[in-house]
Amino acid sequence: MSEPLIARELLANLKLVHGGYNFTVVLLFLYQGWLGLAIRRARQRQAPLPAQKIMRHRKFGPILVVMGILGFLVGVTLVLIDTGNILEYPLHFFTGVAIVLLLLATFVVSRQIRGPNPAKRNLHFALGITLLCLYLLEVFFGIGALL
Repeated sequence: MSEPLIARELLANLKLVHGGYNFTVVLLFLYQGWLGLAIRRARQRQAPLPAQKIMRHRKFGPILVVMGILGFLVGVTLVLIDTGNILEYPLHFFTGVAIVLLLLATFVVSRQIRGPNPAKRNLHFALGITLLCLYLLEVFFGIGALL
């Protein structure tokens, strides 16, 4: 594709907005992870569960899943408009695909947690930690794509 479908200046600004949006999503996921860790620690200590943190974690999770998937789809769209090749930035793309798959898996597992089910809770925890690590990698790959 020789000419982008929109002006180069607008495309450059949209890429920055995409990066800013997804960086905000990363920060929100770090907060979500902090909530989850606080809940997990209370369970392990057999202390009273932090009801407000549990409510926030449950309420905010699905919203973050949608926000993460939306950020990925917008990024793919911007690359397609700019270059016509979604593999223009392969590390960024495949890390994004892995994040989307992990988001969906984490959401599905979270819906299966009932009562004191340590297997599902441990899986949810492991998926969440993996997600956070991949999101941090994705930030660096995204900065590389912008530069």
